[in-house]
Amino acid sequence: MEGAIYAGLESLTSEYLCRSWKREDGAEIKIDRCLIDANWGQSTDLVYQFCRQSSHSAILLPSHGKYIGATSQPFSEYKRRRGDRIGAHWRIPNVQGRRQVRYVLIDTNYWKSFVHARLAVAMGDKGCLSLFGRKADDHRLFAEHLTAEHPVTVEARGRTVEEWKVRAAAQDNHWLDCLVGCTVAASIQGAGLPGVEGHIAQPQKRLRLSGLQHNRTP
Repeated sequence: MEGAIYAGLESLTSEYLCRSWKREDGAEIKIDRCLIDANWGQSTDLVYQFCRQSSHSAILLPSHGKYIGATSQPFSEYKRRRGDRIGAHWRIPNVQGRRQVRYVLIDTNYWKSFVHARLAVAMGDKGCLSLFGRKADDHRLFAEHLTAEHPVTVEARGRTVEEWKVRAAAQDNHWLDCLVGCTVAASIQGAGLPGVEGHIAQPQKRLRLSGLQHNRTP
């Protein structure tokens, strides 16, 4: 099983992370950030190993979705430690221990609400998330995954949170999780929407040696 997972990750990253994608204006771009779900216990260590050994390690991050409900401690109340990166309902802790690979923790309830809010925005308006083409059947399975869960508004400890629950008749929700991961990856790279709750991290600036020497205290 471990060999199959590793080979699958290697094949997918080689296919997509080496590929150029053409925008509507004709410009060619590549994927700047790729998250790999590391929450499945039997594959967690393998995902970390792959992200460490891959030739694309600079843009790979293991990700862990956390269920932050109304009674849970919100990300905003976590004590920030030196080296942590904090964003809009995600954080990248400073790494210590045997894995030595940075990873991202995601407030999945918040980001599932974010994704569905974007899908509800009218075509042409700012913040709209839309699917290509005009044939509904082309996206039916994708839509079934996106609607496999529903929100339940819960109030506790002075907080109101939309907690997402799997529908009784739902089959799979994997592409909902994937889409959530894509939006978090975009946020990590500095993308954001004006007025949306949470701090959007800006891409880290490269430091030059001359700049470090200039800022040194005599």
